[in-house]
Amino acid sequence: MWTPPLRESFSYPFLVLQMLLVTHILRATKLYRGSLIALCISNVFFMLPWQFAQFVLLTQISSLFAVYVVGYIDICKLRKIIYIHMISLVLCFVLMFGNSMLLTSYYASSLVIIWGLLAVKPQLLKMNVSEPSLWVIQGCCWLCGTVTLKYLTSRIFGIADDAHIGNLLTSKFFSYKDFDTLLYTCAAEFDFMERETPLRYTKTLLLPVVLIVFAAIVRKIISDIWGVIAKQQTHLRKHQFDHGELVYHALQLLAYTALGVLIMRLKLFLTPHMCVMASLICSRQLFGWLFGKVHPGTVVFAVLAAMSIQGSANLQTQWNIVGEFSNLPQEELIEWIRYSTKPDAVFAGAMPTMASVKLSALRPVVNHPHYEDAGLRARTKIVYSMYSRKAAEDVKKELMKLKVNYYILEESWCTRRSKPGCSMPEIWDVEDPANAGKTPLCNILGKDSKPHFTTVFQNSVYKVLEVIKE
Repeated sequence: MWTPPLRESFSYPFLVLQMLLVTHILRATKLYRGSLIALCISNVFFMLPWQFAQFVLLTQISSLFAVYVVGYIDICKLRKIIYIHMISLVLCFVLMFGNSMLLTSYYASSLVIIWGLLAVKPQLLKMNVSEPSLWVIQGCCWLCGTVTLKYLTSRIFGIADDAHIGNLLTSKFFSYKDFDTLLYTCAAEFDFMERETPLRYTKTLLLPVVLIVFAAIVRKIISDIWGVIAKQQTHLRKHQFDHGELVYHALQLLAYTALGVLIMRLKLFLTPHMCVMASLICSRQLFGWLFGKVHPGTVVFAVLAAMSIQGSANLQTQWNIVGEFSNLPQEELIEWIRYSTKPDAVFAGAMPTMASVKLSALRPVVNHPHYEDAGLRARTKIVYSMYSRKAAEDVKKELMKLKVNYYILEESWCTRRSKPGCSMPEIWDVEDPANAGKTPLCNILGKDSKPHFTTVFQNSVYKVLEVIKE
């Protein structure tokens, strides 16, 4: 590995284990305590390194609830799964030193609403409505209840740590934009999925195989549901549909597809799950009619052989990537900080750089890449005002309120522009239109840092400005 791993690199393996356990639980006729404990542990280890994990688990329990509503799993099994999710959520809350964002999340709200709907199921059964109508009622109650409870808990506890996620999703569908959403959407990894991605999936035959499997599952679902509608059965149907795990994975695929299309970085969930779904080409439950005519091994061999044509080329491309992570200018910066500043000197600057300063130089920082915190986002906005068009005196006053001693200025952050409207000064024009048209402060300080700052270190990338105390 020649690039630093991300938080999701540590989390994702536990999601794979977690989904395996969920599949096992859905298929099992009898639930064992060991499986439930293992599910709880995998949930905890999935959520601990990466706070976005809660949104992934939200898609999971939403899919499981839909599977239950239609009748593919019984109420007892879903209730135990919900209890396990609740326990793991509380454990993460404790292990994260009381991270209130977890308890006021859509994930937590959805768990509570589903638990409530399971509790009132006997009352729902007394309603004189058809089974499909009962499905719609439960789905609407879950959706409205989750959104309402999330809103109320966030307002009551005054938590806005995940507000930027909602704003980010809003910006995907509407023209809404603010400072925080632009920081995300201007980065390629948070933009929409690349148009070339479906083509690459098609070249390896992954997409065609997945579509065949998905179509087979949808055909089964339609057949099951049509049987209920055609017979005009009520909600008192005694027999459940079978193979709920297949339906769950189909719904999970839809959720991962939505995440991957909206945010390119989240393809990390979509691509592996497509591979899992492609493996169902061997499923006798879905393609038993075919395997009665053709040997399963023949089908598997033919599919793998066809996939390997483009797949081997892709592997060769990856193997040809040889490199070593090197950042000499940052090493020079860290060495200067370690030997030329006091241990209690406070630093501010770009979030990725601040992470290195904190971890390698052990100096206090006022902002860092953990953006899922409302207070930290507010501090980062103040720090990034160095790349706005505000007056140097105004920026200095705000930095002094944060007790900043040194500011690490990076010229590339002042000029870098991934696409129109995405340079830091342009992002600030949206947030601070009153100063639009003025020369960016970072350009001014890049030439002469006085009278409000003093240049104490400079190399090809970084310029360290000491804040002059009044």
